[in-house]
Amino acid sequence: MALKPQRTQGLWDISAFMNSTAERGGIVSFSSATASGVAMDQAEMTVDYVANPSGVVPFGMLMQDVVNKDLTQTFLDPYKDEVQVGSKVATQSICEVTTDRIYPGHTPSAGSTAYIGHSGYIASADVANDDSDSTGATRIVGQFRSAKDENGFAKVRINIVR
Repeated sequence: MALKPQRTQGLWDISAFMNSTAERGGIVSFSSATASGVAMDQAEMTVDYVANPSGVVPFGMLMQDVVNKDLTQTFLDPYKDEVQVGSKVATQSICEVTTDRIYPGHTPSAGSTAYIGHSGYIASADVANDDSDSTGATRIVGQFRSAKDENGFAKVRINIVR
């Protein structure tokens, strides 16, 4: 589980595809933004949890689990809102959620800045080594609204509008 049910929903987007498995609750970034125009069915528009946040452009909070199942033997669980690898994913660039995808070892506090971390984690400090942006301003994804609880969940407000 990466997201708790309590959410304030804002700006939804369903225009990007995801080609790898992932658990909801982290920040996805553009992995390929070569799509052009306003067409919503261009497979070139892909997002992913990137391994290194240096130089990436955050896209939004992943709101669905992306799974790789043999659909001839089983089905996607509608109660978990699963989607198959290679499908479009629902993301939100403005929202408030309670997630456990907090960067390992970080202890956020209420009001502190939230940054994109490695592999889609949300960090309480800039963890990228990027000489082109020494302040980390391009990696800011929002603000923590609480500290982590005993289960590792924290409330975070995402605001990725540039």
